Amino acid sequence: MLLCRRQQLLKPQLLNPTNLFLRRYGVPPAVLNSDPRLDKTVQVTNSRGVNIIHDPLLSKGTAFSIAERERLSIRGLVPPRCQEMDKQLLRVKRNLDDCRTPLAKFVFLAALQDRNETLFYKLIINHLDELAGIIYTPTVGLACLRSHAIYRRSRGMYFSTQDRGSMSAMVYNWPHEEVDVIVVTDGSRVLGLGDLGCNGMQIPIGKLSLYVAAGGIRPRAVLPVVLDVGTNNQSLLNDPLYMGMGHPRIEGEEYYSFVDEWVTAVKSRWPNALIQFEDFKYPHAYNLLNKYRNSMTCFNDDIQSTSAITLAGLLAGLKARGMKQEDLDQERIICCGSGSAGVGVVEGIVDCMVAQGRVKSREEAYSRVWMMDQHGLLGNPQLSAEAGHIAPSNGKRAALDELQRCYVKKDLPDGLTLEEVVERVKPTAILGLTGVRGVFTEKAIRTMAKYTEKPLVFPLSNPDTHAECTAEEAFKWTDGRAIFASGSPFEDVPLPNGRIGRTNQCNNSYSFPGLGLGITVSRANRVTSSMFMETARTIADMASPSQLKEGILFPGVANLRDVSLAVGTRVCEVAYEEGVATANLKEGEVLSEVVKNSMYTPEYVPLVHYTKY
Repeated sequence: MLLCRRQQLLKPQLLNPTNLFLRRYGVPPAVLNSDPRLDKTVQVTNSRGVNIIHDPLLSKGTAFSIAERERLSIRGLVPPRCQEMDKQLLRVKRNLDDCRTPLAKFVFLAALQDRNETLFYKLIINHLDELAGIIYTPTVGLACLRSHAIYRRSRGMYFSTQDRGSMSAMVYNWPHEEVDVIVVTDGSRVLGLGDLGCNGMQIPIGKLSLYVAAGGIRPRAVLPVVLDVGTNNQSLLNDPLYMGMGHPRIEGEEYYSFVDEWVTAVKSRWPNALIQFEDFKYPHAYNLLNKYRNSMTCFNDDIQSTSAITLAGLLAGLKARGMKQEDLDQERIICCGSGSAGVGVVEGIVDCMVAQGRVKSREEAYSRVWMMDQHGLLGNPQLSAEAGHIAPSNGKRAALDELQRCYVKKDLPDGLTLEEVVERVKPTAILGLTGVRGVFTEKAIRTMAKYTEKPLVFPLSNPDTHAECTAEEAFKWTDGRAIFASGSPFEDVPLPNGRIGRTNQCNNSYSFPGLGLGITVSRANRVTSSMFMETARTIADMASPSQLKEGILFPGVANLRDVSLAVGTRVCEVAYEEGVATANLKEGEVLSEVVKNSMYTPEYVPLVHYTKY
């Protein structure tokens, strides 16, 4: 197996005094070795005094040792009694539990992250199942809506229309030389909430918190970014507290040249960074992905990562029915939502059907999917006319692009309602990616359950207030027989006879942290389609047979780090198999151990002050 020689660089907060001092700081080993109080694993800083206390990447709060307080010039600047991390965790958890609303907890955790990132991530990892829904969906949706009102301290970088021509210089304002992962949004399609402008910054911040907590990426190596190209949200433009650019969104060539300037600037400083495009509206999401995917390390989370976890849910759902992953081509799938997320999800499903080799062509795989938008089924307008009525989509639907046209059903009238499509198609699975509450109607789901013993019901829109149906509705309408997965978490549902309707969070928090880990460890120069397919297959195999029997498709959220390790290892293998990995290698080590050892673990390490001059 293979070992990445950059492994040491992946965890520079844990410095080896013999080589990293010499390479990066020019510190003679004797400087370290002359002080026997110091551990061999240390962190070097040029800061002293209050700058240490106020730096969230360096601060230990009350946990500084007496020796550290002396050498860092902070003696007397913190309470005298040294408290280890376990005491600090007890304090912050008690205060967190006193917060009465999810948004209050979000604000509390953001403040903790701003003053002590090590403690923040230790708390998150220790309580992932409880806090993942606070730092990300569904609470992050409310935080985005209120971002301009709850603003406390800047995090990440903002590139706006007033920065044209200056971005190549601006990137050097970021204080960290090494950046492994960048999550960027233009705020145009935030979750199911629409255009939130620069308020969308909470999404990259939340995503990167999961990259660190679940995927083990170093906190100082992540960068959240907003591209502020304006907003068409009039309520934000009218709000005196809104902090973004106060003009409508730029579009067309002006928009794409703006993004291109930003990409050029970022790649000039961090050429090896993974860029994750997040919450870009359709068709910008596809246009940007197609423009950059073959020239740099990037992917679109809504298109590709969401596709991977949805495919994982379907494959695990097949196993929960007693079928095999290879039986995917037997499914009849309705997809409600034809935007970037909807098309991206079903393209991943089609890719898998083709890769399994049981369909003769991509066109045959397309025939297994029925796609709908707000106007109804993507069908044949001529058949609608022959039936004596005008299709609901007539004159309202925008021209379909090349990918959407692949899903047009020439044998069915255009604009059929969901209930009509269900009756004709008799689907085995239904996916919701509309961002509209209540799209899955009782009649549609009951009809579906009439023809399928265990229907797969996946309302995937976030936050939970925008889910196409609730877990309780899905189980009620299917007499408790649904296999249920949603984008945001729902509680399990008590059923008659003491049974429990199990809910699954089919959220890309299961997929993107491991993807980023594998790409970072291997230093892949491209993100390939196979990486997403293998991510899906890996996750689909992680639930035990007893869990699948109960309708549990994935490991619990508390196990996200284990999921990320498995996914990251497989993505590394794919990177080397496909020749896109650039990390130097040597023989003799187990790749899973390399990935595991590369994962950041939040622990306090001794701090050493050193000034070269």
